[in-house]
Amino acid sequence: MIGTGWRRSSYSSGNGQCVEVAPLAGSAAVSVRDSNHAGLRPTRHSRAAWTAFLRSPGVHRRPAG
Repeated sequence: MIGTGWRRSSYSSGNGQCVEVAPLAGSAAVSVRDSNHAGLRPTRHSRAAWTAFLRSPGVHRRPAG
């Protein structure tokens, strides 16, 4: 499960809570990882599931700090 072209979340604000996402080559899925632990195995999600998550209430709130 190798993502190609990791992109960091636009909501990462330098507070150490960063998520990266990459499309999976030849698949209708995305790979998601914690950029602070890039060596750990990323999780795999269908594009539909990832889109539903991004559209869910509260996802785009920045953490206090």
